[in-house]
Amino acid sequence: MPVLGPLSYTLEVPSLDDGIRFYTDAGLEAESDGKVARFRCTGQERDSIILISGASKKRLHHVALRANGLDKIAADTATAGGSVITAPDGFEEDGLWVRDPHGVVYHLVERPADAAPAAGESFEINGPCRIIRTRRSAIKPSGQYPPVRPIKLGHVLLFTPDVMASVRFVTEALGMGLTDHAQDVVAFTCARKDSDHHVIAFAKSAGSGFHHASFQVNDPDEVGRGGAALVAKSGRGDWGFGRHTVGSNFFHYIQDPWGSWFEYYADMDYIDDYALWSPTNYGPEDSMANWGPKLPPDFIHNYEVDPGC
Repeated sequence: MPVLGPLSYTLEVPSLDDGIRFYTDAGLEAESDGKVARFRCTGQERDSIILISGASKKRLHHVALRANGLDKIAADTATAGGSVITAPDGFEEDGLWVRDPHGVVYHLVERPADAAPAAGESFEINGPCRIIRTRRSAIKPSGQYPPVRPIKLGHVLLFTPDVMASVRFVTEALGMGLTDHAQDVVAFTCARKDSDHHVIAFAKSAGSGFHHASFQVNDPDEVGRGGAALVAKSGRGDWGFGRHTVGSNFFHYIQDPWGSWFEYYADMDYIDDYALWSPTNYGPEDSMANWGPKLPPDFIHNYEVDPGC
């Protein structure tokens, strides 16, 4: 099981200031030297997002993944149609760098798992014949809640010209598993042990690119509260509050300064053993959401391929 989980994603962007403002408003901790900005989830000692300044437009640089068995990944990469590459300028040669057949770069790193975050308050829902909360209110006055802080990077969704070819690469070279898909339009892959429903997902487009990253928060209330706050602070478009069929998670997406998306999520399906999971091929009506507001017109637009919409 080579890939164990996500570490970070790196984007080349025109303006660090725009990114710093947006991601700190989203609840991440930032540091910058004027050329590179790094962002961490509260309590973590590693980066979840890296932004590199100077690009004429936003572009995916690479995705970093925690993994083991790097020698096997290197051998399987060539067999799967990819290539092992040297580290890009400004990055260290630690671990293994590979490029898939469509040009997407992955950085595989052997490192221990992050310490488990402190458990938040349980999200208890009363229902017919199922009363689990008595003699107390579930909700405090709104002013008593602190700003929402993401707990961890959960997954990234990438654009690709061939969804199933991209799936074949991450399953055959990186040892991941296909969890679910909707024909050849969108597909989801996980680590084979103790994984969220998806770590890397793919959506069909004219070319490669970065669609969104998703950050876990404690519960659906924080998804809604965090999403509403980021929309108000950023003034940007959004999609949510809603719930996905694929993965089952509650979501709220907010558009970032470059046309891609930032997602808060809670209550994702969990796969402890991929060998016991059976992928489903969903219809198009369930490829986006089980319920939620109308999809923004440019939600699946790849601005790295076509700057207009």
